Amino acid sequence: MANLTHLLPSAQTWMWQNFPISYQTQGDTGPAVILVHGFGASWGHWRKNIPFLAENFRVYAIDLIGFGGSAKPAPGEKIEYTLETWGQQVADFCREVVKEPAFLVGNSIGCIVALQAAVIAPDMALGTALINCSLRLLHDRKRLTLPWTKRVGAPILQKFLSVEAIGNFFFNQLAKPKTVKKILLQAYANSETVTDELVEILMKPAGDPGAAAVFLAFTAYSSGPLAEDLLPILSCPAIILWGTADPWEPINLGQELAKFPQVQEFIPLEGVGHCPQDEAPELVNPILQDWINKLRG
Repeated sequence: MANLTHLLPSAQTWMWQNFPISYQTQGDTGPAVILVHGFGASWGHWRKNIPFLAENFRVYAIDLIGFGGSAKPAPGEKIEYTLETWGQQVADFCREVVKEPAFLVGNSIGCIVALQAAVIAPDMALGTALINCSLRLLHDRKRLTLPWTKRVGAPILQKFLSVEAIGNFFFNQLAKPKTVKKILLQAYANSETVTDELVEILMKPAGDPGAAAVFLAFTAYSSGPLAEDLLPILSCPAIILWGTADPWEPINLGQELAKFPQVQEFIPLEGVGHCPQDEAPELVNPILQDWINKLRG
């Protein structure tokens, strides 16, 4: 299979708070669409969606600060790696680069970033599409619902990883092609979609200076907004897509998010894992296209 990232234009750079931010853009007609990746990913995770959507829309895929080709400043120096920070980044990107309201599409943690951006800048959001939204089950407010082993174990692990030498060792063990592939094979229901190209997309930024510190900062982050905090104050319509075979974000819990009036539709994607946009773009792309076309009238 061809390396799809090579078929896209070179990434562009936008300066945000004096930090270089990497993004990809394609398409010159129709409304703007901003694609927001999940934890540890980058704009390359949307390589199977950008060309399709760019046939009708102006598509932007952004690397959140700390990930992909974007800057990775030390946590706490000039940047805090929180969902509020990333939400502000996307809202500012919309104002400064896109320069008009956009449809926001996220996967996993990127869904909460998209919601946060839409709440920060309601005048910039035309709609939000959430693909296997992170439920943040290790959040401080959710731990009480977990089995006691996870309830007790997660804070101990976080404390353990906060020791710099241990944290760096853990990250270096994790950031190996074999380990990354193993994790992806858990997250993806169709093993054929876990390609060397995908592993490389996730691996390459892990070698950047500061990547370990960003990873560990977010691993220790158990606060901030949840989807159920943001959906009730969302001023634009939302749609939710969910791979039914997601081992990390169970669909039965995800369906709870459909009860908010802002959510127009909840669409299960049968037999698909945590990253449907990459695993099953043939299902996701037409749904996104139809949803945007309906909303644009």
